[in-house]
Amino acid sequence: MKIRIKLTLLFSLITATLLLIFASIIYYSAKHNRDKEFYSLLKKEAITKANLFFKAKVPAQTLQQIYHNNSQTINEVEVAIYDKNFNLFYHDAVDIDFVKETPEMINEIYNKGEIKFHQGDWQVIGMAYLFEGNKYIVTAASYDLYGYNELSSLLKNTCIIFIFSIIFIFIAGYYFSKKAFQPVKDLNDKMNEISANHLNLRLDTKPNKDELSELAITFNQMLIRLENSFEAQKHFVCNISHELRTPLAAIITELELSLTKNKTSEEYKIILLNSLSDAKKIAKLSNNLLDFAKANYDPSEITFKPIRIDEILIEACIQVQQANPEYNASLSFKNDVKFEKEFIINGNEYLLKVAFVNLIENGCKFSGDHLCKVFISFLHNIIQIEFRDNGIGISPKDIPNIFTPFYRGKNKEYTYGNGIGLSLTQKIICLHSGSITVNNNSDKGTTFILQLPY
Repeated sequence: MKIRIKLTLLFSLITATLLLIFASIIYYSAKHNRDKEFYSLLKKEAITKANLFFKAKVPAQTLQQIYHNNSQTINEVEVAIYDKNFNLFYHDAVDIDFVKETPEMINEIYNKGEIKFHQGDWQVIGMAYLFEGNKYIVTAASYDLYGYNELSSLLKNTCIIFIFSIIFIFIAGYYFSKKAFQPVKDLNDKMNEISANHLNLRLDTKPNKDELSELAITFNQMLIRLENSFEAQKHFVCNISHELRTPLAAIITELELSLTKNKTSEEYKIILLNSLSDAKKIAKLSNNLLDFAKANYDPSEITFKPIRIDEILIEACIQVQQANPEYNASLSFKNDVKFEKEFIINGNEYLLKVAFVNLIENGCKFSGDHLCKVFISFLHNIIQIEFRDNGIGISPKDIPNIFTPFYRGKNKEYTYGNGIGLSLTQKIICLHSGSITVNNNSDKGTTFILQLPY
């Protein structure tokens, strides 16, 4: 069932319940008022008949004749008068005697002064009447034909109005819910047009800041993020394909050449060494891509714990020197350490080591003497680490793009690289709420400065 139908039914049910309660209150209020008013009328009739009988001395036959004559056209009130000993003084119609008074009833009226009750659809009132110091009991009973007809008519009209009101409310509710949900339907139709090939489409937004406009704005912002993500993925896949194609093509070429004719063992050794070098490039690229993926994780999914930054730097230097014996790195402190806790930061040991290794390798790679100098200094709640080389520097045109994935500037002609290292390092430092900047002097070396909070 659609929400529009659900809302219409719910709206109709709530309205029907309110109408039913309202109609019930009106009906039972009218019923109670009819009862009350008719008892008041019976009391007046009883007093009038008693006054005519006792004070006006109207003969009983005359009063009875009046009662019988009126009974033919209207529902006349039947009145009876007793004394406290249940002696009948007057009765409008002894032969009918609808009330059927009993000594117990007369005694109850005498003691209470007045009673009211229903006898079938008839209403009966009994009351005490004083005349010349004597207390008499007067009963009056009648059927309120007009009142009951009015109640029946009220009930009938209420039911008819209730039914037609519910039908009208349902139709009106369905119409207005359709109008209210039309913008949602328009949004849904527009969303159906958006696909992976049409992420450039956007939902229409209105100046008024209602809920649907806010939803459309939020959805458009999500589309922008998705479009950027798709474009980044396309660019990422294209770059990976390009980076993998070069070493794979070199390996295939080397192997194909080795199969064309017999070669000496030295020639085969050279071919194997070249293939091994290209295979290592592929392995390094794969490792960098895995590290890059880890650096793009949600920070909440990465384990952070207290670690010593100096120990990680030493391990990074050792790792670089073991992988490349011709590379060298030195570690120095620019100021004295007052407290051991200054070395400790909250971070991920593996990712930070990857970042430090990348910067040390870059410094050694582009320096003529393959030396990278690392300096640690302690500022206010910040550990600053400088990676300094005396290499060829970075072209000023390349500086804005050095942290872009797969970007390689003029230095790509100097040594091999895949353009992931610096972008990966920046991701890792950002994950640790730090910053990375570069000081560059063309032909005089480069200094990368990291700042990490502790």
